Amino acid sequence: MRTRMVCVYPDSLTCIQRLYFSQSSETISHGGKRALQLTSTKDITRQYRHIFLSPHLDDVVYACGGTLGMQVSSGLTPLVISVFTGKPAANQKLSPLAVDVLRDWSASDTQGAIRVMEERKQEDKAALDYLQADYLWLDYQEAIYRGQPGYYADKAQLMGGEVHTTDRSLDSELGQLLVDLHDQLPDTAWYAPLGIGRHVDHQILFSAVDRLVQRGAKVYFYEDFPYVQRDKGALDARLQELGGEFEYTLVETSEMLPLKLAAADLYASQIQSNFGGREAMHKTMDSYAHTIRPVETIRLERYWIAR
Repeated sequence: MRTRMVCVYPDSLTCIQRLYFSQSSETISHGGKRALQLTSTKDITRQYRHIFLSPHLDDVVYACGGTLGMQVSSGLTPLVISVFTGKPAANQKLSPLAVDVLRDWSASDTQGAIRVMEERKQEDKAALDYLQADYLWLDYQEAIYRGQPGYYADKAQLMGGEVHTTDRSLDSELGQLLVDLHDQLPDTAWYAPLGIGRHVDHQILFSAVDRLVQRGAKVYFYEDFPYVQRDKGALDARLQELGGEFEYTLVETSEMLPLKLAAADLYASQIQSNFGGREAMHKTMDSYAHTIRPVETIRLERYWIAR
């Protein structure tokens, strides 16, 4: 990991930034614009001044849904690129880890895994249509499907383990893709996972995005949710692991919280396994947004910037 980043804690709410967009009192009109699904990175034009990189379908909405709402209400067109959305091959033998994970979605074989990914894409489409954020699905397989036999043997390796040596080529490929896009879009701001919780797919994407940091791109690392909330020490542990210096910026998303919760509801297949139920999910999201800076009426999303 090349990034040399210790965190700097501003002392007052004056650190709240708008990340190059202004707050609007308008709400998103759901009878109007629909999100556009891009089919290739070649479809990405300079109109996309804010690009959110999501390891999996749902990660960006969970972590940045309020920010997306703020941008759309201000007349901007954010783009969400979900990276690991590829299906297993029809004849692929699933690893024991994949079978274990798929039980959460009532699937047990390759055809079930393909069905689950299609369902999750439809959920993502519905959520991003609701938020009016354009989107692109890349075709990389997520970690539980990579390797024959699987690169990751159990959940402990998937969440908190080291990236498999064979996946380093994936890191390089993604990094080059992002560098090429940055060359075409030098003024675009990028939003990417900090890697809290150390899910290997989040680690790979963080490492790939580091190439943008090294080139001076505007990169904002978001707090991986719900992992940041599950372990109170996970954020500090991740910052310590990375070393160096970060500072943070805050986006007030109080008026967009209902919108974010409604979009999160549309990932129906993920609610039980990630939160235990819809009410618990709403409570968890609201509580975390409040505890970032505990002022009664304020809800925030926080982004980390390499110094």
